[in-house]
Amino acid sequence: MVTSPSSFPAPALRRSVLTHLAAALPLLAVAGWMLGRRLDLPSTYPASVLAAFLPVLWFALTRLGAHRGPGWGHANRVTLLRSGLLALVGGTLPFAHVLDTGQTWTVAVIAITALALDGADGWLARRQGLSSPYGARFDMEMDTLSILYLCLLLWLSGEVGMWVLLSALLRPLFVVGGMVVPWLNRPLPHSQRRRAVCMVQVGVLACAVTPILGPPLTGFAVGAALGLLLFSFSADTVWLVSHRSDAGGTKNG
Repeated sequence: MVTSPSSFPAPALRRSVLTHLAAALPLLAVAGWMLGRRLDLPSTYPASVLAAFLPVLWFALTRLGAHRGPGWGHANRVTLLRSGLLALVGGTLPFAHVLDTGQTWTVAVIAITALALDGADGWLARRQGLSSPYGARFDMEMDTLSILYLCLLLWLSGEVGMWVLLSALLRPLFVVGGMVVPWLNRPLPHSQRRRAVCMVQVGVLACAVTPILGPPLTGFAVGAALGLLLFSFSADTVWLVSHRSDAGGTKNG
């Protein structure tokens, strides 16, 4: 359910988001330092974690006009927690080629924990009647970021070829396509299929990072997940083509 526009003043909302992000940065730096020591990662790992968190700052602070409800809300706080876990994964990218078995297992567990939190934010928003286009977009961008970091990790480690990056680039390419062809940018109806495919994609990528799978099985599993993702995007494209002349549309859930 989407509530009516919030009476929460825009400057106050921005201050609230900035406060959350300002609190998250030192906590994330400490978490990166502790995890880096635990896993015997290079001393630059905490800085790499903070760099991996930079896209989160952008997505959290943009399009706040689409936010609904009093304050930033618990759902967005859960998404922020998930984004911090993703930054811990993304921080390992410069060292992907030297990660050992124990380190890759830890990275995979962190990624799967972030995946487990996916959906909790949406459930909270719906339960509190605070669902909004802003929250849906913030959540979706974190899905894209998780896929990007895992794909880069697999490619940089040499597990699979550069083609794996297509999984991470599909949504950005879709967004760019919407800038060129306006009807591609129309809101899509809510889809459990879209959510399930995304979760399968992240789950397969996280498992592929671990020693459970090795070449060529890694390539087969990741390729199958990519095929499923291509099917999902194709289904959305077919829907948009068939409704390109419609005036209305429903928000993507």
